[in-house]
Amino acid sequence: MSRERTEHDYVVVGAGSSGSVLVRRLLDAGHSVHLIEAGPADEEPNIHSPQGWPMMLAGPLDWSVMTAPQQHARDRRLFWPRGRVLGGSSSLNGMIYIRGHRSDYDSWAYHGCPGWDWDSVLPLFKRSEDHADGASEWHGAGGPLPVSRIAEPHPTAAAFVEGAIGLGHEHIDDFNGERMEGVGFNHATIRGGRRMSAWQSFAAPVLGNARLTVTTEALVHRVVTEGERAVGVEYEHGGELHTARAGAEVVLSAGVLGSAHLLLLSGIGPAEHLDQVGISVHTDLPGVGENLHDHLLVSNIYESTGPLPQGKANLLESQLFAKSDPRMPVPDLQPLFLHLVYPAEGYPQPEHGYTIAPGLVRPLSRGTIRLASPDPATPAVADPNVLAERQDLEALVDAVEMCREIGASAAFDEWRKAEVAPGPQARTRDDLRDYVRRAVGTYHHQVGTCRMGSDSEAVVDPSLRVRGVSGLRVADASIMPSVPSGNTNAPSIMVGEKAADLLLRTS
Repeated sequence: MSRERTEHDYVVVGAGSSGSVLVRRLLDAGHSVHLIEAGPADEEPNIHSPQGWPMMLAGPLDWSVMTAPQQHARDRRLFWPRGRVLGGSSSLNGMIYIRGHRSDYDSWAYHGCPGWDWDSVLPLFKRSEDHADGASEWHGAGGPLPVSRIAEPHPTAAAFVEGAIGLGHEHIDDFNGERMEGVGFNHATIRGGRRMSAWQSFAAPVLGNARLTVTTEALVHRVVTEGERAVGVEYEHGGELHTARAGAEVVLSAGVLGSAHLLLLSGIGPAEHLDQVGISVHTDLPGVGENLHDHLLVSNIYESTGPLPQGKANLLESQLFAKSDPRMPVPDLQPLFLHLVYPAEGYPQPEHGYTIAPGLVRPLSRGTIRLASPDPATPAVADPNVLAERQDLEALVDAVEMCREIGASAAFDEWRKAEVAPGPQARTRDDLRDYVRRAVGTYHHQVGTCRMGSDSEAVVDPSLRVRGVSGLRVADASIMPSVPSGNTNAPSIMVGEKAADLLLRTS
């Protein structure tokens, strides 16, 4: 998919959650855009089925990242699904629409990112939305992104809500409303029985625009600079190298791994590391590739008494926000219910079952992205350093215990045959610590490698401009100083909206 044009106002790298939004808003404002995506068009049928996402994992449209061995998780390499297709990870994810807690964004502003506080970003979230409930204090209507409720919950998802309420958790009707802490059913980016990815919602409706060039299956090698200014990108397409030039600016929206990788390949990053891998230093920017972190997830697996009914939504219908310590001001745990077996590494998989997945959404551990080679086709080394901070381990164990209580409640009596993981042999807290180290994985919410801020270690400033390089911005989850306490698709879409406003303000 490509139409030739020698120069555009903007070159955008990556057609994921942020990139898709940015392209739409720039086109709506009358600009020309060249969008370059490493993956193909979103023609795989499983993308568009709300129940199809498990079949996408580790497939041809998944980067299938394997992390470096994690020393605090039994030296295991963790599997990180990342979308390599129009829509990026919004074409592979579980379609949960969660913004996070208002304090997440107020914290960004407090720590050097003015303009990113909750009151400033809420209108951007609402601008994107076409919510099934209509316009309100908390939601928008008429935007490109459909957001719906779970109309017919799966009976086991309902059992999870019932069991949690029975243990004293508050019922929450809308996690994006006034209160977040409690248990309830998710809102989802689904309409008419189809996934509404960021691509399908924002970009696909304007594909016929003559000012848009879309190049798919193209691997970007580096940002092209002239002096201290970015003027385009070099990319490989059809076995040949091409240069896409930008009259205004280049925007990297290649994701938490891809954007940092591209900066490093372009000589923008820690000088010592770039020297080690043989890349000429353009801009010594020590923060590139630092601050990598992710929400962590494990799987409490239950064998069911028989086959479960087929679901009608996204297989991820209910969840809980809770605190590992009641003295905390906001939740740090986000257990998720799945009416399927979501495997725990090293544990058996029953033929029929369900999963209560303990999740940690305020991790303290931080890791890095580093180049393995100056070859753009060689994946970067992702080392999230999970569980390096003892508190992350203890909070996840708290979540496991909380989920076991719900799993053992009377609400699941008709469905529960046996607990498979961590299993009846796990009796003590030390047993559960061992289980977490053996089974910890990802909630698919990596952020932070091109951190936004006002300090000397920040990669981009609060206007998303790469420090030391004019004409170059980053707009995706990599700019988040800390991960929001919820699923990151909605926040990444918000980053695209904010980036558009910042670009259009200076155009």
